[in-house]
Amino acid sequence: MIVILEKNITEKKTEEIISLLEENMFSVYKSSSDEEVILHISGGKPGFNGKNLKHLEGISDVIKTDESFKLSSRRSKSENTVIKIAGYGGLEIGGTGIAMIAGPCSIESEKQIFEIAELVAGSGTRILRGGAFKPRSSPYSFQGMGLEGLKLIRKAANEYKLAVVTEVMDTRNVDLIEEYTDIFQVGSRNMQNFPLLKELGKRKKPVLLKRGFAARIEEWLLSAEYILAGGNGDVILCERGIRTFENFTRNTFDVSAIPVVHQKSHLPVAADPSHATGWRERVIPMARAAVAAGADAIMVEVHNDPQHALSDGPQALLPDQFCTLVGQLQKIAEVIERKII
Repeated sequence: MIVILEKNITEKKTEEIISLLEENMFSVYKSSSDEEVILHISGGKPGFNGKNLKHLEGISDVIKTDESFKLSSRRSKSENTVIKIAGYGGLEIGGTGIAMIAGPCSIESEKQIFEIAELVAGSGTRILRGGAFKPRSSPYSFQGMGLEGLKLIRKAANEYKLAVVTEVMDTRNVDLIEEYTDIFQVGSRNMQNFPLLKELGKRKKPVLLKRGFAARIEEWLLSAEYILAGGNGDVILCERGIRTFENFTRNTFDVSAIPVVHQKSHLPVAADPSHATGWRERVIPMARAAVAAGADAIMVEVHNDPQHALSDGPQALLPDQFCTLVGQLQKIAEVIERKII
């Protein structure tokens, strides 16, 4: 259920209502905006009649919802969540702008990440992606540079005044990665790594949560719920394709998920056409489609020498392809009264 408190309610009265709910075995999560305070509650003693809550002093309304994802639902928050990236002069995800996120799959060397960071910054893109800890299907594949990779991407990003997004795979690495990143990325394989999601819920930095390659939209939103329930409201959902029987693409890019999630949830939605398609020739048209469908951010892989990339070279855009793509996306964004940032 969703409990909406009266406007101008005192903090003392709010705490009294929360205490009463907890005494009756409700689990309570409080969210607030400039206009109202909302309590998201679940559970409760057997036989407790939720309708009686409406009669309590300080409660404006009680809304019953059948949706399992309560905190991320449009029912709990009608306006879009806009996530501000601290320290980057108005950079945000979820507003009228569409954020570009670009960089290599993996950080491979100082020369590589600096050259790509320069390219990314030169295009007007403000967020640099790159993996230091890489989940790979084979244990014999390149697993990333670890701490050294984190240091390199942070150094390159600082040089070109870029924000950083990099993947976290393990609760044991959250503290370490938090020192170097501006946005945590949770990859497809870890979408249901619940201990990791709970830990990220305790942090203050945004989390980019990729859809699992076999996850329904409801399961994806429920994973976001773990982060939100921990107190971190800055979650960016990222569509990156799902596994189907088709083998002409790496995955099947579910572009329809973008408007569906916008209808169901207030959280911003990013799109990763690189992992969705697996081939650079297909990344560009799918990125264009994602902007047209309403994505709040586009995340693509770009590499200065993809033929020798240590991971995902075939899906990484060449430098000239990337610059061309940014220009094309800007034109599409203008048609729908948005802009690439």
